[in-house]
Amino acid sequence: MNRHPWPTQARKTRWQGSCRHARWALLAFSISGLILLAGSAWGQTPPAPLISIGLDQGNDPGKMTVVMQLFLLMTVLSLAPSILIMLTSFTRIAIVFSLLRQAMGTNQLPPNQVVIGLSLFLTFYIMTPVWSQINQEALQPLLNKQIGQTQALERALVPIRKFMISQTREKDLALLVNIAKIARPANVDEVPTTVLIPSFIISELKTAFQIGFMLYVPFLIIDMVVASVLLSMGMMMLPPVMVSLPCKLMIFVLADGWYLIVGSLVKSFG
Repeated sequence: MNRHPWPTQARKTRWQGSCRHARWALLAFSISGLILLAGSAWGQTPPAPLISIGLDQGNDPGKMTVVMQLFLLMTVLSLAPSILIMLTSFTRIAIVFSLLRQAMGTNQLPPNQVVIGLSLFLTFYIMTPVWSQINQEALQPLLNKQIGQTQALERALVPIRKFMISQTREKDLALLVNIAKIARPANVDEVPTTVLIPSFIISELKTAFQIGFMLYVPFLIIDMVVASVLLSMGMMMLPPVMVSLPCKLMIFVLADGWYLIVGSLVKSFG
């Protein structure tokens, strides 16, 4: 006996109509919820951003915008390696250590990381008085808003120029002055910075190679003596480097070579 009083097609039509009504009810409920959320959010004040970057100038004309600060920071960071290498004692120290490693014949010992690291920290040690003077006379007054940026830059150049002038030869200065085709300065203080920097670099290169040559001579003599002894003994198949390298290392350690070289390098800057 059929329990349903209507035919099968009528049941299917009624079920489809119920589903359609349910979908429309769910859609209407979703739209109502979105309208309520939008209405509640419309009356609220949007939260302030954590970082605001703009090109507009603030109420204080002395303050730079965040964009300009980021631009200057990136510029300084990109030029920092060149400034460190060219305006400090790093060039001389790194070249001397590299020539010492080649003279000893130890190939990659000490590694490049050790040579650069030692040169870097010796540079910090030598340049500490200069950087301390820059901090006291230029950076701190600028941070305390006692002087402007242009005046701070001029004050910072004074100790750096003093250091470079003390390590620059007059001959190199005269060469760059003639190449620049400018009037002969009355004294070194009137030499433009654009002329002083390359003159300082040339003088540092010359001094570094002079020190490296003096280091090369003792090790070269050891190589010649070992080669002559091996040749006189008829041991021509034995490479002289295998015998001279331990001898050079032994003499270098017994003479406390690192102490002498580092001390001489630091004292060479006065």
